[in-house]
Order: sequence, then structure tokens, then C-alpha cells
Amino acid sequence: MNANDKSIVGFVMISHAVVHTYELSIPILMVIWLGEFSVSTAVLGAVVSVGYGLFGIGALPAGVLVDRFGSRELILVCLAGMGGSFLLLSTAQGIKMISIALCLWGIAASIYHPSGLSLLSTGVEQRGTGFAYHGIAGNFGTGLGPLITAVLLLFFDWRLVTSLLVVPALIAIGYALSISFDETAAIQADGGDFGADRNGPGSLSEFVTDSRRLFTASFIIALLIVMMSGLFYRGTLTFLPDVLSGFLPEIAEQLQLFDPNSPIAEEFDPASYLYVALLMVGMAGQYVGGKLTDRIPMELGLAGIFSSLVAVAVLFVPAAEAGLAALVVISAVLGFLLFAVQPMYQATIAEYSPPTARGLSYGFTYVCVFGIGALGAAIAGYLLDVTSIMGTFVILAVFPVIGTVLAILLYRSDTDATS
Repeated sequence: MNANDKSIVGFVMISHAVVHTYELSIPILMVIWLGEFSVSTAVLGAVVSVGYGLFGIGALPAGVLVDRFGSRELILVCLAGMGGSFLLLSTAQGIKMISIALCLWGIAASIYHPSGLSLLSTGVEQRGTGFAYHGIAGNFGTGLGPLITAVLLLFFDWRLVTSLLVVPALIAIGYALSISFDETAAIQADGGDFGADRNGPGSLSEFVTDSRRLFTASFIIALLIVMMSGLFYRGTLTFLPDVLSGFLPEIAEQLQLFDPNSPIAEEFDPASYLYVALLMVGMAGQYVGGKLTDRIPMELGLAGIFSSLVAVAVLFVPAAEAGLAALVVISAVLGFLLFAVQPMYQATIAEYSPPTARGLSYGFTYVCVFGIGALGAAIAGYLLDVTSIMGTFVILAVFPVIGTVLAILLYRSDTDATS
């Protein structure tokens, strides 16, 4: 990587880590909210789905703004907004304020992915490697957020913990203000003149025109693929700490880690730490998935990962019931595959969209991944209320089944078009 590539990758890595630090700390907090506010999984799932949904829906207007104004300033707004929303969350005395704070977080966080991914695709010459490192950083935050939250909850009230989580956003803002880079270097290196076209849609009619130009048959299939990924991702991860707690033995009691009557023993939840480990394994998935985008057809890679996720979803509960070792293994495989798919679909979107509409293309992408995908949390919460955990996982497996079919269809359509 050249100096510009390194500056951009460093900037998006720390920003991506902070976004997912917040995103995946929420399921850890949900375990506490379920008890403290006496709400059902269906109600809390619906509340969280709204916040997560805005995380995705807001990506579309954010994508329009990226194409018009660039990425750097928008990412700074994103970081400040997320920190502020968690500060508000720390004041919550009931489910209503939690809902408001999560909605504000979702709006702020929605800015990141169109901004960060557009910046990578237009500014970094080694795009596949950039996506890989970007994904690894996201998973670092994905694991770090729940880990920091779980550890802090051993010692402090959850409201103080959420206020302390403002610190990562402040650190990221300080780092961002200390570096500089060229956002369009990769396009210029390819002989393009991005700067002449960086206007973005300035009116509703222009937005419709640009969207129509973007929505080829292949791009639509690619969006449906990322939608399936988002639904399965959110459906499996949102209540996973609570699900895992039902399968894990009382490890702290068996190993006598704490005094049984101490406050730490009361707050210690081994499921939270297995959940963190699962998310950290996703770092390897991100790296492998990113590297494979430069080596194999992305569509076939997507089909392989989706079909593997089907098998994991069907086998998850039987493996969990088989004992601790099997539960750890199946959780690790789930974490690897859930995140290996992400750099592949990100690169696929770049492949099927023009560089001058890259922000808009990633805006639509994350409407599908995190906006429509947020319904996965509500679906999972409802299924856990009306059926078994096994039934929940089997029904959720429908999403990667559809993803597999769509990926094969995209590969065949692209092969036919180039033959």
C-alpha cells in the first residue's frame, strides 16, 4: 500500500471499529434490560429493530450526501452523533428513553458505511486488501464493544457503563483530525476524472435518474444477496447472548472464580464472553473473505459461504446440546462465516456499480443490510416467543438458502453476459 492508501485505511479502520463497538454492545445491554424493565423478547426485539433499522435506512440519504460532499466530514458527524446518543442512553429510566437513544444512534451510525466504503473504493488502489483490513477492524470493534461492556458491567451500573462508552468516539475523532488523504486517488490512478462528476443528485428527479441508471438486473440481485445476509446476521446475533446462556453450564460456580455471594458473581455471565469470542473469530472471517475477493469469483464465494451458514444454522442447537466443546466449535464457525461474507458482498457491490455513484450504491446496500436486515431482530424475537430455539434457527436458515440461490444466479448471469 502507498502512503495515501495507508492513511485512508487507518482512518476507516478506527471509525469502523467504533461503529461496531456501539452496535454489538447493545445485545449485551439487552440482557439487563429484559430483567430490569420486565419486557418480553418480542417487545424489546421490536424496539431494538427500530434503532437498527434506522442504522440501515439512513444509509441511503447518507450515500447521496457522500457522492455530493465526500466522506471525511460525514464520518466525523457520524462519530460525534454516536457518542452523543450513548450519553443520552446513560440517562434512560425506562424503555421509552432507550428507544429514543437507540433511534438517534441508528441515524448517526447510518452515515458510516456509505461514507467509509465509498472512500475505500475510490481512494484505495489495493481495494481488496483495504476491504479486508476494514473488515478486520470492524470485527475488532464488534468483539471489543461487547467485551468492554461485559467487563464494565461486573463493576458498574449499566447507565455508567454506557456513559463511559462515549470515550471511543472521542478517541476516533481526535485521530481523524490528525491525518490527511486524497479521497479519489484510486479513480485517478485508473485514468478516471472523478472530481468532474462529484456532484451527486441535487434534486429528487436527479436522484431518481441516478438510481434508475444504477439499478441494473445484476445490481438488483446483488442487493437481494446483501439483504439476505443482513436478515440472517441480525436475526442470529441480536438475542444470541441470551440464547447461549441457556446452554452454558455455571462455569464461574464450578471453577469457583468468585465468591458466590459477591456482586461480581451475580453479574458474571459466561454467555457474554462466548459471544465476544464468536465475534472476534469473525476477524479471521473478514480477512479470509477480503483476500478471496481478489482470487476467486465473488459470486461463487458468496454461494459457498451462504450454503455453509445453512448447515451451521440447522446444526447449531444439536451441537449446543452435545456439550461445551461442541457449542464453542459451532459458535466459532458461525462467527467466521457471518463475517467472511461481508467483504465479498461489499466488493460485489463495487463490481456492479459505477464509481461516480458509489456512495449511492452503498447507501442502497446498507438500507438492505441494516435497514431491512433489522427486521431479523424482530423476527428472531417473535420466533423465540412462539417456538423453540431450534425452530428459530431453522426458520432463520431460509435467508442463507435464498442467498445461495441468488449468488449462483448472479454468477450465471455475469458468465452469460461475458461469454
